[in-house]
Amino acid sequence: MPVQIKRVYEEAKKADGMRVLVDRVWPRGMSKEDAQVDEWLKEIGPSKELRQWFDHDPDKFDQFKEKYKEELKSNEEQQEELEKLKDWTIEHKKDITLVFGAKDEKNNQAVVLKEILDRQQV
Repeated sequence: MPVQIKRVYEEAKKADGMRVLVDRVWPRGMSKEDAQVDEWLKEIGPSKELRQWFDHDPDKFDQFKEKYKEELKSNEEQQEELEKLKDWTIEHKKDITLVFGAKDEKNNQAVVLKEILDRQQV
């Protein structure tokens, strides 16, 4: 099923399908009611150290992507949540939208996760 990404601050729509928050930290200023997420995979987000190192610097995104993928492979909790997310993309008969809080829509962990999920479906 198609995987989309969207900022959690954008209006939720029926076309989003299952909304999965992929941030380790709850988005600032967002109520659970307004976020309208079906699942929160808190542990799938990048580690605090990696987030701080990256600091949403677009020039570091390629390195961030590599380091984040390595984290997903080596960290058991992240690995478990990634497997859960992969299963949902196969099991659900509707779209899945990965929601995130970052302002930068092109350089964040949801982009990396979508890339991983899209490869699995090929």
